[in-house]
Amino acid sequence: MDWKSSLEALKAEMPASPHEEAEAVPAETSAFPATEKARLDIILDKKGRKGKAATIIAGFTVDDTQIEDIARRLKQRLGTGGSCRGGEILIQGDKRREVAEALASFGIRNRII
Repeated sequence: MDWKSSLEALKAEMPASPHEEAEAVPAETSAFPATEKARLDIILDKKGRKGKAATIIAGFTVDDTQIEDIARRLKQRLGTGGSCRGGEILIQGDKRREVAEALASFGIRNRII
C-alpha cells in the first residue's frame, strides 16, 4: 500500500470538518430572510454633501449586524464606497438602479423614491 492509499483511507475514517459543511451552502442562496417581508426605500440625497449625490437605503427592520452585512455586500458588488449608520445604508454616488437590482438579487424587496 503506497502513501496515497494510506492517506485516502485515513481521510475516509475522519469526521467531516466544519469548513466542509459551510462550503456546501452557496453564498447567494443564503439571502436575508428577515428582510423579505419589508420593503426598503432607495432615495437620492444631495443635501449636506457639497452637491455630491448619495444613495440612501432606508426602512430596515433587522438588527445592525445584518444591515452591516448587506452594506458590505452592496459596496463590494457595486465597487463603491459607503457607510452604515442609524439603520440606514449610504452608498456614494447616484446608484439607485444598481442598488435596486442588487437588492432584488439578494431577495430583498425595494422601491426607488
